[in-house]
This record gives sequence, C-alpha cells and structure tokens, in this order.
Amino acid sequence: MRNSFVPSLAGLALLLAGAPAGAQDLTIAVVGPMTGAIATIGEQQKRGAENAAALINEAGGVNGRKIKIVVEDDMCDPKQAVAVANRLVGNRVKFVAGHACSGASIPAADVYAENNTLMMSPASSNPVLTDKGNPTIMRLYGRDDAQGAFIGPWIAAKYKGKKIAVLHDKSAYGKGLATVVKEKMNQAGQTEVLFEGINAGEKDYGAVVTKLKSVGAEVVYFGGYHTEAGLILRQAADQGYKPTLIMGDSIATSEFWAVSGPAGEGTLFTFPTDPRRSPTAAPALALFKSQNYEPEGFTLFSYAVVQAIAEGVKRAGSDDPAKVAKALKDGKPVETVLGAIQFDAKGDIKDPRYDINLWHDGKYAPIPQ
Repeated sequence: MRNSFVPSLAGLALLLAGAPAGAQDLTIAVVGPMTGAIATIGEQQKRGAENAAALINEAGGVNGRKIKIVVEDDMCDPKQAVAVANRLVGNRVKFVAGHACSGASIPAADVYAENNTLMMSPASSNPVLTDKGNPTIMRLYGRDDAQGAFIGPWIAAKYKGKKIAVLHDKSAYGKGLATVVKEKMNQAGQTEVLFEGINAGEKDYGAVVTKLKSVGAEVVYFGGYHTEAGLILRQAADQGYKPTLIMGDSIATSEFWAVSGPAGEGTLFTFPTDPRRSPTAAPALALFKSQNYEPEGFTLFSYAVVQAIAEGVKRAGSDDPAKVAKALKDGKPVETVLGAIQFDAKGDIKDPRYDINLWHDGKYAPIPQ
C-alpha cells in the first residue's frame, strides 16, 4: 500500500458494502466483543480491519486477491470465544484478526493452533497467549510484562511515600496486568496497602470505595476495563473521595468518560505510543475522517493486523497459515499504519513503546515523562 494513496469515497462505499465473495477471496475473521459492556473495543476492531481491507483492495488486493472481512462476536467470554473459533475452523477460515480480551484469546488460540489457523490479536496482552509457543498464534500488541515493567517503577518513583492500592477485576487481562505492575512496583521499593480483586459487571462498588478509604489509599492502580473504572470513580466522588486512578490500556475509549463523568478527571493510563502520530497513518486517518470516526484505542492496531497478514501472504506466496506466520517472523520489518514493526520468534512484536496518558475534560493525551 502506498502511503500517498487515498481511495475515492465512491469506490470505498462499494468495497465496504461487500459484494458477494469470490472463490479467491482472502477471508479474515475479525473476532472481539461486538456486544456487551466493552463492545466499544469490538467496534474499534471492526472499523480498523474493514478500512484496512478497503484500502488494500483498492490498491489491487493481495497477490491479486481481494480481502473479505467477516465479523464474529465473542462477547469477551471464554466459552463463546471457543465456540466462535470452532465455527471459523469448521468454515475453513485461515486468518483471524482477534480476539481482544486475553481471557477469550487464550482458550480460542488452542483451537486455532490445533487447526493451523493464524490468529493475530490486536489487543490481548497476557503473556500466556504466545508463551505456549504455538507457531500460528501471534499478537500485534505489547505484553503485560512489558507494560508492567514500564509503569510499575514509574509509580514507585512518582508516588514514593504515598499509600497505593492495587485492584483487579479477576480476568486474565486485569489480574495479569495488575500482578505484573505490583511485582515491578515492589521491586522498585514500593509496597501496596491493598491488593484485591473486584467482581466485574456489578453496578454498586460502594463497598470497594469504602475499603479503599479505610486503608487510606491515595493512589489506586486498577487492572480492568473502563466500565468498572468509571463507576468506581463516580461512586468515590459521591463519597467525597478522590484518589488518583492509574490503569492500563483498556480505557483508551471515550466511553470511559461517558461512565465516569468529571470524576474521571486526572485519571492516568498506559497505552502504546499513539499510532495516530505515525506518518504512515496519514492515508488511514484521512479515510476515518471522511467517515467522521475517530480511530482511538485499538482501531489502528486492528488495521495493522490486517496489513500484517496481507504482507505475510505476499511474502510466503501462499495462504498457508504456518508459512505466513513463518514469513512474518523472518526478521524483516513489516510496514504498517503504526510504522515499521518486527515480530520475534514467539510471534510478539519487538520493542513496544508506551506513553502515560492523562484524562482531562473528556479527552486524553500523553504527558511528558
């Protein structure tokens, strides 16, 4: 794909409308939480993948083949994720751009690995996903151990002498990230006053807020998703309590502020360096702008997954998933909307970089470090 290319809107409309698939279409399934509490992440995945496919197709496709995007909903649920994986395998879909939630990705990956299907997640960060060593399981996103190693020491230094609590939502993502942050923070000399799990999906976190107040927590690190985070902050504000909340990448969505309201002011979170600032993102950004859609959060990571799969098929000269995965791990940079990336032998991206972002007046932006 040429960086200077911007498709005609008329041509794009035809592509996104989706003509009947031909026998030679290269099918990529986008799987994520299309419904449920974090459906905003699924929408980001869908938008990113569809636009990547549209631009690639207008530029000639992949070795003369058009990309066809199909969308599946795993609701961020392990059982549903496995059911979707089995259905896709049964339908002989060879490539999956997903899943998003680590708790869904990890069990689904076992199905894909057993059936020579290439799965590349744009969002799942739990190390277990790729540590199993399955050759067709990859991720185009940083791992929890990298994110935790980045923010844990920063918290220890920034809030030295403060009372810090660590919460998590008991999910593979939330607990995994919170545990790594706790360990790295401890290694840097900071001990937490509380480490505890909450029950995701509840509406009343008054008891959690009361407990945080009782231990005098001035700073709270929370491994979880934006809905629970927003509710905890709003209910804390109702009690006249305002700790500094720090989180991982899951709150890179405007829906966090929709839940928290002004109580979200000052919330900090880590996220990979914003791909919207990458020069190679210009064509994609122009397309999203024409659709009046802001490609925040995981949108451009999903876009990059489709680009990477397409590049792997080109390099391999084949749509055999094992050969495509091997071609992507050959050490050569893969040009994407994020810039040039490389994959290691496990299928993880090399050298992920992070920003610390601050929520202010309903928007977030990176802070100086």
